[in-house]
Parts: sequence; C-alpha cells; structure tokens
Amino acid sequence: MELQQLRYVVAIAETTSFTRAAERCLVVQSALSHQVARLERELGARLFDRTSRRVRLTPAGEAFLPAARQCLDAAERAAAEVAAAVGEVRGRLAVGLIPTVTAADVPATLREFHDRFPQVRISLRVGASDDLIEQVRDGTLDVAFLGLPTTARPRGVAVHELARGHLIAVVAPDHPLAGEATVGLRRLASEVFVDLPAGTAGRAQSDQAFAAAGLDREVAYEVTSADYVPRLVGPGLGVAMLPSGYAPQLTGVVTIEITDAPARVEYVIWAETNPTPAATAFVELLGIDAGTG
Repeated sequence: MELQQLRYVVAIAETTSFTRAAERCLVVQSALSHQVARLERELGARLFDRTSRRVRLTPAGEAFLPAARQCLDAAERAAAEVAAAVGEVRGRLAVGLIPTVTAADVPATLREFHDRFPQVRISLRVGASDDLIEQVRDGTLDVAFLGLPTTARPRGVAVHELARGHLIAVVAPDHPLAGEATVGLRRLASEVFVDLPAGTAGRAQSDQAFAAAGLDREVAYEVTSADYVPRLVGPGLGVAMLPSGYAPQLTGVVTIEITDAPARVEYVIWAETNPTPAATAFVELLGIDAGTG
C-alpha cells in the first residue's frame, strides 16, 4: 500500500469522480484508475461503486476512508516536523472561524502568513463555535476563532482571549425602534426574532440574557450564518441581536445599543498538546505565545 494510492482514494471520495480526482492529483485518469484497482486487489474488496453518473464509496470504502486520511495526515505531519527541525515551516494550516469574528483581521493575517511561509497549504472553514472547538480537538482544524458567552470557555484546547464585547439590537429602517438611541431587553422581548439555531454558542448569548432577565421571546427565523440576518431583518420580518464589532459590516438595517446587553468573548484556540509547526507559527504571528494557551 502506497501513500499515493491513499491520496487517490481520498480524492475520488471527495470529488465523487475519477476524472476530477485525476485532475486534482495532477495525474492521467488511467494511471489513477490502475493504482486504485491495484489497491482494491491488495485489500480484497472494492472501495468504489462506479456508475455512469457518479462514483460512490462501498461499505468497505467507507470503512477504509478515515484510516486513509489519518495515514496521509500522519505522513504530512512527519514531513512538517522534519522541516521544522531545520528551520522551515511546511505542511498544512487549517483555520476555522465564525462569521462575526472582529477581534482579529483573519484575511490579513492569512495573507501575511502565506507571504512568510509559502510552502504551507492553507485552508479556511466557516462554522459554529461549538463545531470548531470539536474540530480543533480532533485535529481537523489547526486554529479557530470563536465567539462565546461569558459563561463558557473552550475545553480541551489551548485558548487565548482576544477581546470582550456585547450585542446590539438590529432592526429594519422603518421599525418603531429605529429612531431610539437605546433599548432594553424587556422591550425587545415583545418582538419576533431572527437568530442562530437553538443550542449553538451564538444563540446562547441571547437566550441566557433573556432567561436571566426572566423574559421569554419568540425566535421565528433561525439561520445558520449571521451573514443572512440583515436579509430577514431589513424587510421587517423580525429583529436580531449581533456583536457590536460586527455592526459596521451591516447594510440596510439600523443598529441600537442595548442597555442590558448580553456580553460575549472572542477567542483563538489551537491544539492543547503538540500543535503543528504551521499552527504554532500562525498563533505567534498573532502576537501570542503558542506555549501559554
């Protein structure tokens, strides 16, 4: 079994196509197909069901794929550690973030990192804070930027607090509250809300604040990304609460300070033990000692 064969299997699984997998791996399709067929003979099982429309993993392929990815990750990590031993940063840097992070300029930092370490393969994933924490813990991500209620702190990862802030109200331009300088949670509780899904860290900031005030509210519209909130608030379908640092990016809506606003904390996290050389270099580029998280 060869690493190249494992790369081919992973590429086919991710693209569901031998043709696209060959293009990704920069190899002719016949060579890729030959190597996969050879691996299947060695394993004594078919890894893929091939049809005219798409390629699917067989049950054997489903069982094989996670181990194949782990082998490739281990090989890449080993090469990165050797490079680090001679003063080079290589390998991969997988970064995750929530859309409302404002305490760090992630695109600018990635640009600077790429300029300094061009041999590192960078990827970015946007998601929910809870999911990002789990992905850093299991090694899927190297670094992640989060926003959490003040009552929560990431566990099982190295943590550095970036900033503290609060939420503001977001309403339509013609909403009765649009002309107000401030508003309280009690007044907002009578409104229909646009918010993130129940159970997420982003939603918890608001839920905990209303619960602490002894108030109930109606969340009629749940969205998975804060980017979509203004598209529902602007036409007057509901109101929302978003981080104050995120407000300058909003258009077509009006923002209002909340007198008893929920607080939040933004963090950057990375592997608690043995972070990759690329992760260490990225965290240190933020001005953080990667060994003190």
